[in-house]
This record gives sequence, structure tokens and C-alpha cells, in this order.
Amino acid sequence: MSQTLAPLPETQPPDEGILSSHRVKMLIAFAVLVGALGYFVFQAFSGAAVYYYTVGEINDIGPSPEGKTVRVSGKLEPESFHRAAGSTLSEFRLTDGSETLAAAHEGVLPDLFFNEHSEIILEGSYDPNGVFKSENIIVKCPSKYVAAEGDTG
Repeated sequence: MSQTLAPLPETQPPDEGILSSHRVKMLIAFAVLVGALGYFVFQAFSGAAVYYYTVGEINDIGPSPEGKTVRVSGKLEPESFHRAAGSTLSEFRLTDGSETLAAAHEGVLPDLFFNEHSEIILEGSYDPNGVFKSENIIVKCPSKYVAAEGDTG
């Protein structure tokens, strides 16, 4: 007894054009999404970066063009702070340990401004007299613990 098997019906492969176009669209959408996220991350980090000159560097390059905003970092030079009674204009000098910079600020000063261990970053520009006019003051907290005088602990 011999049985004859019926031929299998011909099956057609799925339309690869539909699947491949769907895959291409998904890959393009994924690439656009990754690109957009990468752009936003780059913008967030570059906006958070704070670039500044030290007092020595700003003295080496000389005064920036009048009105151009730059940032300068240093420490308050002891005994250099002056403010007239009833005035909000402060005049002082910043130092990096070897060079100084004459500066002025109109307005309220941060609390840590007078801490001898704090790093001060001034944001502003030079006036025609060569004095650095600060528009904004950023005070970085001391990075090390310094014991108070008389503290043996």
C-alpha cells in the first residue's frame, strides 16, 4: 500500500518590504531620540561649567575690553576691604598669593565673603580706570576643615 502524499501548499514569505520599512522607521526614530537626549545632556553640562581666570592670569593678559564680562578667582586680601558708612559700594583687592587685583562691587555681599579660607569668584568687567567692577560674586566654601583658634580637638 502506497500512499501518496498531497503536495504541501505553497507558502509565501511575508512581505519583507513592509517589515523592513517598519524597522527602518523604528531605527530612525531611535537615532533621533538618542541624538536629542545627547544634545540636551551636552547643553546641561556645558551650561554648568564655570570658567574663570586667576588674578595672575587676568593681570598677565591685561584688562579685557571695556564691557566684556569675565570671571576672576582669588581670595580677599587682608585689610583691603573698604565701604563708606551708609553706602553699598565696596572696594577691595583680590589676591592669588602673589599678585593683586583692585575690585569694586555695588550691592550686598555673601556671608562667606570675609572668610579667609573662601575662594571668591567675581563676575564683571573693567571700568575705564582699570578697576574690576563686579556684577556678581560667587563664594566657594572652604574645601578643608580649619580648626578655630584655641580648639585643640
